[in-house]
Amino acid sequence: MDTRNYQAFLAVAELGSFSKAAETLFITQPAVSKRIATLESLLGSPVFDRAGHSILLNEAGRALLPIAQRIIRDIEESRRVLANLNGKISGQLSLVTSHHIGLRRLPETLRRFGQQYADVKLDLAFMDSEEACHRIEQGEFEMGVVTLPLRASGQLKLTPIWQDPLCIAVAPNHPLLELDTVTLADLATHRAILPARGTYTRSIIEGQLVQQQRALDVVLETNYMETIRMMVAVGLGWSALPKTMLSNDLREIPINELKMVRTLGLVQHAQRSVSNASAAFIKLLPI
Repeated sequence: MDTRNYQAFLAVAELGSFSKAAETLFITQPAVSKRIATLESLLGSPVFDRAGHSILLNEAGRALLPIAQRIIRDIEESRRVLANLNGKISGQLSLVTSHHIGLRRLPETLRRFGQQYADVKLDLAFMDSEEACHRIEQGEFEMGVVTLPLRASGQLKLTPIWQDPLCIAVAPNHPLLELDTVTLADLATHRAILPARGTYTRSIIEGQLVQQQRALDVVLETNYMETIRMMVAVGLGWSALPKTMLSNDLREIPINELKMVRTLGLVQHAQRSVSNASAAFIKLLPI
């Protein structure tokens, strides 16, 4: 079986573009077109609708999508199981993490892993925790170190590593610091900068803030904690940030009725075998 045709199909289906799929697969666009044409010839049916510059899955393509994903996962699983038999720690480790965790929690682990296992090619990707969990569930990554979801999919195995308390943070000259006691109602009268809606961290924040104070003046949203931290530090608004991000250019505002904690940890597919490289990396984590 030539899995390259299925890989090309999955790349085009995800990206909606032959040229972008070619960039992802490190081949030419004509090569992608040829692989899709070969697949369609073998199946006896086109799998994409081409409308102008848009490439969309048709009915046959939508039916093929989960099958192609399963084929690629099964072949990768077979390779992983066979590679594990020799006990050698080598090959490729596909790991995904969030920007915040990659910058703040993983550098030492990555350094030690690179030093101890030079034969492993580390495929490291950065993305939102929500997207990371979805792509691990789809079999695109072996594992991730991310913010753990509040409600886990049955396809995912979650292992907590760090408890990450959040606090209300402001710039040193923020007017809220002039109050003797700050309430949730006070927060609602000032501009907020929060993670984007739908993210795990936003859900944790809103789980308490919105339930107790319905309206928040959210002026900016972004998925990058480091960006939020910068905007808070220059006085553009308050936010809920990990306490580990506090320093001289930020001040914490304690609010008695507000306790926010997110859990950071390891995410794996519940049905996938663990490669030797993955097992070695997990041993270096502070679990």
